Amino acid sequence: MKKYKLTYKPFGESAILIEWPSEIDIAIMEDIVSFEKLIAKEQKVLDTIIAYNSLTIVYKKWDNYSRYYKYKNLYDRTVEKLKELYLKEREVKSNNSHKIWEIPVCYDLCFGLDLEELAIQKKLSVEEIIQLHSEATYSIYFIGFQPGFLYLGGLHEKLHTPRRSTPRLRVEKGTLGIGGVQTGVYPQNSAGGWNLIGKSPVQFFEVSKSNPCFAKAGDQIRFVPIDLESYNKIDEEVKKGNYKPKFSKS
Repeated sequence: MKKYKLTYKPFGESAILIEWPSEIDIAIMEDIVSFEKLIAKEQKVLDTIIAYNSLTIVYKKWDNYSRYYKYKNLYDRTVEKLKELYLKEREVKSNNSHKIWEIPVCYDLCFGLDLEELAIQKKLSVEEIIQLHSEATYSIYFIGFQPGFLYLGGLHEKLHTPRRSTPRLRVEKGTLGIGGVQTGVYPQNSAGGWNLIGKSPVQFFEVSKSNPCFAKAGDQIRFVPIDLESYNKIDEEVKKGNYKPKFSKS
C-alpha cells in the first residue's frame, strides 16, 4: 500500500487538518477514506470531513487546554498519534468494495436546458452526450457545498465544459449538471452556473432521516437514463416515501 507524505495543521480550536498531495486521484481518495475509518475506530472524534485531498478531524473542544502551551502540547501529541496510526498496516479497498448506486436520470430537453447548446459546442449529437455521460461510473470523492451534493470524478474528457458565464438564479433540486471536469446533481433548489443536462427524481438529502445522505465518499454512482413517463412515476414514489435508490456491490 502506497504511503503519501502528509502535512498536519491545526484547524481552529479543536480540529486537525491532514493534507495529501494536491491532485484529484482515486488512489488518494481511497487512502483518505481508509485512514478516516481507522481514525474513527481508534480515536474518539466528533466528526471527520473528507475533501479531494484532505481530511479534517474534529475533536471535543480542548477547553481545559486554553493556555497556548498546554494546547500546543496536546496538539503535538495528537499529531504524533495520527502519524503512528497512518503508518499502521491497513487494507485500502478498491472502489469495487463500495456501493455502486444506480441513479435514474431523465435527459429530456425539458430538464436538460443546456443539452442542445452543449451538443453544438462539442460537435456531438444530444444522444452522444447522453451516452458518454451515462455509460461512465463515477467515484464520490466527498460531499459538499450543499448537504447531499456529491463531488464526482470520472466525467469523460469530451464532456469537460466550463461553467456558464452567467449563473442561473434558480436551479431545481435533482437537476444534473456539468461544470468544468465535474458532474453532479443539485440536492436543493439553488442558484447555479453548471450546464444543465437532465434531472433525477431521487432525494439526495433528507434531513428527517438518521442518515440524511444515502451515499458516502468512496461509493460510486451510475446514471441510468429514463424517459419522462418513468421519471414522473418514480417522482410520485419518492413523494410517497416509497422509493429507495438501488445499489450493488461487485
